[in-house]
Amino acid sequence: MTRENEKTSEPDVMRAMAKFLLALWYEEDFREQPENLSEIFETILLTDMGDDQYLRIKMVSSIRISKLLTNLLGSFSDREINIACKKIMNA
Repeated sequence: MTRENEKTSEPDVMRAMAKFLLALWYEEDFREQPENLSEIFETILLTDMGDDQYLRIKMVSSIRISKLLTNLLGSFSDREINIACKKIMNA
């Protein structure tokens, strides 16, 4: 990661994001992640550790980010995402 005032080019940022999305998409079916996270967090909330306010805020944020990404990309096929990411990386 670069520092705040260092120059970077937009294509570099786009390629990095494309690599991230492609790696994330191949890790596991991301479309299932919001439900997986909800299940994990619901279980944690039943424990003493789940009483931690900071942890609860982080869990809700993780679910929200996961849902946002899934909603943004969920309508595209794996093939479409793969092609788009490769085009960006090769730009």
